[in-house]
Amino acid sequence: MAADPIATVRRFNRLVTKRTGALEDHFLGRDRPLGESRVLWEIGRGGADLRDLRTRLDLDSGYLSRLVHALVSKGLVGVEPDPADERVRRARLTGAGRVEVDEMDQRSDEAAAATLAPLTASQRERLVAAMTEVNRLLGLAGARIERLDPAEVRARRCVARYFEELDERFEGGFDPAASIAADDADLVPPGGAFLAVMVDGEAVACGALKRIEGEVASLKRMWVDPTFRGLGLGRRILVALEDQASELGFTLVRLETNGALGEAVQLYRSSGYREVPPFNDDPYAQHWFEKRLG
Repeated sequence: MAADPIATVRRFNRLVTKRTGALEDHFLGRDRPLGESRVLWEIGRGGADLRDLRTRLDLDSGYLSRLVHALVSKGLVGVEPDPADERVRRARLTGAGRVEVDEMDQRSDEAAAATLAPLTASQRERLVAAMTEVNRLLGLAGARIERLDPAEVRARRCVARYFEELDERFEGGFDPAASIAADDADLVPPGGAFLAVMVDGEAVACGALKRIEGEVASLKRMWVDPTFRGLGLGRRILVALEDQASELGFTLVRLETNGALGEAVQLYRSSGYREVPPFNDDPYAQHWFEKRLG
C-alpha cells in the first residue's frame, strides 16, 4: 500500500524539528530561541538589508522587527541607515554578535557531525544525497517567478553567473561586450521585461525579453542555477516569458543560442520553437529560433 504523502511530510517535519533542536528553548546550547538565532546568523558578518532579510526568511515585517529589536537590546546587533541609500536600514553584528555567530557555526557543525557519526560511510552518503535532493525540491516547492528591475542586485548577480558559465562553456570564452547588447533600459516594460525564479529571496533562474522591432521580441539571459537544474525551472521561466511577451503585445519571439548549450537547444525545440536562418550577426550564435505566440 502506497504511503500517505501528507502523513509522510508531517512525520518528516516532526523528525526534523526534533533533530535540529527547534523545540528547545536553548538552541545549540545558547540562551536564545531558534528565531533569534536564525536572524542573527542570516545577518552574518557582512550585515544585511532588513528588506532583503525579510524576503529571504519570508517573515512578517512586524515579527522580524521584534526579533531584530530583541537582538539590538541584547547588544548583538546594530541597525543604521545604509550609506548608499538612507531609506534602507541595515543590520550589522556587534563584536558580541560576531562571537556568538562563530560559536553557533561551531556548534552547528558539531551537531551535524553527531547526526552522521552513528552511520556507516555508505549510509552517510545516502543521507547527504537525500538531504541534497530534499533541499532542491523544497526550494522548488517555494519558488515563485517575479519581474525584477534588471539594475537591482539580485538581477545583476543572476546575469553575472550566467555570463560566467558562458565563459566556461564556450570555446574561446565569452565577452558580453562582443555579443548583441541588452541594456537595462531594454529589459523593462513596455519594451521588455526581466523575470527571475526566486527561492528564499535569491534568483536561481532568470530570463529576459527585449523588443527587436514592432511586435517582435528577442529572448535573452536564459539561465538556471546548476543546483536547480533537472526540475523544470527552465521551461517554467520560458513559459512565463512567453506570457509576459503576449501581455506586452509581442506576437513573435526570436532567440539565438550556441551549440555548446545543448540542453537549451533541446528545450527550445521541445517548446515549439522553429529553427530558422540567421537573423543577426551575434558572434556566439550558432542556432537561431523563433516562435509565433498565440
